[in-house]
Amino acid sequence: MKVLLSAFACEPGLGSEEGVGWNMVLQAAKYHEVWVFTRTFCRPFIEAELAKNPVPNLHFIYFDPFGWSEDWKGRQGLLQFHYYLWQIWAYFVARKLHREVDFDIIRHVTYVKHWSPSFLALLPVPFIWGPVGGAESAPKTFWNEYSRRGKIYETLRQIAQGVGERDPFTALTARRSAMALATTEETAQRLRWMKAKNVQVFSQVGLSEAEISQMAEYAVDLQSPVRFISVGRLLHWKGVQLSLRAFALANLEGVELWIVGDGPERSRLEALAGELGIADKVQFWGALPRNQTLQKMGECHALLHPSLHESGGFVCAEMMALGRPVICLDLGGPATQVTNETGIKVPAVDPEKAVKGLADAISRLVGDQALRERMGQAGQKRLKEVFDWDVKGEFFARLCENVLAQNKTLRGGK
Repeated sequence: MKVLLSAFACEPGLGSEEGVGWNMVLQAAKYHEVWVFTRTFCRPFIEAELAKNPVPNLHFIYFDPFGWSEDWKGRQGLLQFHYYLWQIWAYFVARKLHREVDFDIIRHVTYVKHWSPSFLALLPVPFIWGPVGGAESAPKTFWNEYSRRGKIYETLRQIAQGVGERDPFTALTARRSAMALATTEETAQRLRWMKAKNVQVFSQVGLSEAEISQMAEYAVDLQSPVRFISVGRLLHWKGVQLSLRAFALANLEGVELWIVGDGPERSRLEALAGELGIADKVQFWGALPRNQTLQKMGECHALLHPSLHESGGFVCAEMMALGRPVICLDLGGPATQVTNETGIKVPAVDPEKAVKGLADAISRLVGDQALRERMGQAGQKRLKEVFDWDVKGEFFARLCENVLAQNKTLRGGK
């Protein structure tokens, strides 16, 4: 089968969007002849990796509108504008390439974003959209937890989502998709509202077999103090302020909270730790390279991840691979990954109830080593069965075959 993938973010050796793009591309190439559209910025990283590990049936096409090749890191407005133009550019490149190749399937991979169009859906080829996410949002009751900057961000985000969903080209992308995959049920509901057909919930999060094997080797020191860890950029919606308040409310002796990451909320969070009287129990490590982050995670007993809106939550999968339980809010991507067997999901009714629920979860795990071990083992099992990239690759190979078969049926077998 000849497959075209649109992967604006695609880079080996990374997590998040870049990792999603790269791993989905590799998996597709195990089963099909694959062409990949991505931006010029990713080219040196991809070519260096393919020089070491060639994939013969994988073809990359690099381009950017007007020759722009900048990363736009930290400049979201320019990045999103670039992304939209890139999608338009992709249509014209693909239209010409389709005359030469005659693609069987086209699929949008990254960005994992439901409120921006993929103009490739306009081509006369069965189109798979996603997984896409982005409809996840924090309950309004939590907005009082945000700084002024955070409230402005959330307001602008909601406006951008509303405008994006009503973009006629986004609506056309939804309607023309043979299959639309949503990262969470929240996004699935929006896709159905946008008249997408065949909507399924399917997380974009995954880990390679090598990563899973490597993480399984991290054994926590049972003689060390019980440690919880929160990992990620220190942004208002990551919920680290809830972690601190819950940790203070639990008020357990000899228990530590490690925070790995940096961002605009760090000084506010450090001040909060002082106000709560837990500064001596909380360690802010700052941003660390991935290998050091995994090392810190391996030295901890559980993940505390009360993110308020997140379509993915890679750190939850990573902690499950390490054999550690996860405490999260019953929201978004983390709630999709974590089950009652692998962690504790706390209802997100309002901040006070959430903090109380998180504190109870902390106390429960601290007081029950057997429960931590049982949840850790269940997490490793679930990770291998659901979030292993090889498993995901098999799923998408079957999906492409089914979509193509359905399309032939609709066209009367031609």
